[in-house]
Amino acid sequence: MADPLSLLRQFNVNKREIVERGGHIIFGEFSWPKNVKTNYLMWGSGKDGAPKEYYSLECLLFLLKNVTLTHPVYVRQAAAENIPVVRRPDRKDLLAYLNGETATSTSIDKSAPLEIPTQVKRTLDETQEPAAKKPRFEQMQVQKVKEQLAARLDAPKEASVTVDNIKSLSEAMSVEKIAAIKAKRLAKKRTTIKGMDDKNLESDLRVIIDFDVDVTKDIVSRERQWRTRTTILQSSGKLFSKNIFAILQSIKAREEGRHRPPAPTPIVTPRATPVRSVPQPAVYNRYDQERFIRAREETEGFKIDTMGTYHGMTLKSVTEGNQPKKHLPAATPPVISSNHTNAMQPPVSTPQQATVPRPPTSKRVSRTPIIIIPAANTSVITMYNAKDILQDLRYVSTENKKAQGTKRDNEVLLQRRKETNLTVPYRVIDNPQKLSPADWDRVVAVFVMGPAWQFKGWPWDGNPVEIFSRVCAFHLKWDEIKLDSNVARWAVNVIDLSRTKRHLDRASLMTFWEKLDKHIMKCKPHLRF
Repeated sequence: MADPLSLLRQFNVNKREIVERGGHIIFGEFSWPKNVKTNYLMWGSGKDGAPKEYYSLECLLFLLKNVTLTHPVYVRQAAAENIPVVRRPDRKDLLAYLNGETATSTSIDKSAPLEIPTQVKRTLDETQEPAAKKPRFEQMQVQKVKEQLAARLDAPKEASVTVDNIKSLSEAMSVEKIAAIKAKRLAKKRTTIKGMDDKNLESDLRVIIDFDVDVTKDIVSRERQWRTRTTILQSSGKLFSKNIFAILQSIKAREEGRHRPPAPTPIVTPRATPVRSVPQPAVYNRYDQERFIRAREETEGFKIDTMGTYHGMTLKSVTEGNQPKKHLPAATPPVISSNHTNAMQPPVSTPQQATVPRPPTSKRVSRTPIIIIPAANTSVITMYNAKDILQDLRYVSTENKKAQGTKRDNEVLLQRRKETNLTVPYRVIDNPQKLSPADWDRVVAVFVMGPAWQFKGWPWDGNPVEIFSRVCAFHLKWDEIKLDSNVARWAVNVIDLSRTKRHLDRASLMTFWEKLDKHIMKCKPHLRF
């Protein structure tokens, strides 16, 4: 299968034209989007647990167009046109491969996933031969027509009718009769179509060929690109196993009730318990007594519990119905008070009752995701402006929040509004030392500053590589500040903000929620998101 990197090298070595049209880059009959990823690894990616990153086709083509520029000038022009740049360590090896000086490169990942190209139907202008070859084609056609006409018109041209020219025929017929026949033939020839000579034949052929070209151009201009049921299913950068299977796994887990902890089996203790009364309707009406009796009789054959509820039940328990309860072995029967006076007295305890422990109460497990932000005041996001940045999707400086009299909270509860007008809570903290082992299972995101001491005292031995494989990491910075060296090596999603252009905040911060939703759906679908 053709890949964009090898075709780019082939077209560059052979000096063939590479067409850019409508957001696509076309190599002959193959086409890819401009932002398609090639299999050429970026310098520094794929090492020490870092994810693999590849150069895009647009990035490599822009380097070939500006190969004569120095690297700083090339970087400035690429930034002005919002095109990713080729890093300096990759520049020499990449140009040697694209120019045909080397047959392969160590940075080419042969196991990288490649996108299937789209076949493009070539237009008439692209299929036409160059102008230097066109006269040769027409000359062959003209020569063929000349030979056909020479076979038909092999007789020489006749001269004007004179008596001197036909003296040799005078013996067969008279001169006057021959002259009359010649005159009659010339008169008939004047009324017929004039024969084409070589010059007129060549000009007429050119007219016919040009007319055919114009008609073909008009037909091709009204044609549409042909798509098959195979090419229509091709997607850009989407993997079926990665996206669809994660959604199916979360649905299956919810249906089987895996995200809910199993309820502990109640233990009956041999101690006196008051008699529980049967629940009665909220509103009593003496005229509706017959309705309740009739309803109990109608559902008796089907064993339907009209006072029951489906809350907390799994799909399996609903479909199989309620199973008969197993009878416990005979034990000391509980003491039931016979009258009001006995019910008010405390139960008499026995030595056997004192040895039976009381069952622990099951605590409900929270499903609210937790986001950890840096505790330093120099961070772009703090406890003062976390709600403005993550919930309202706009940046407000910490100094402005302090000037407005905003108090610093130990934790912030966000209410994220989704497209379905539903709100989902998220807990934001800056002190992870207070989290319990059960709370660490709900940590879904962390904002990274850069120094490794930020993760001192964290689980997983405080190793950033191990932490970022379980928690989605983000780095919020200003667009004109250079990226930290540690952040560049880690698997961190970088979000750039402008100091002055506040209208760009929403588009930049929306990428945070998009990447976080994918991470929770894949790694922690039991949480509420």
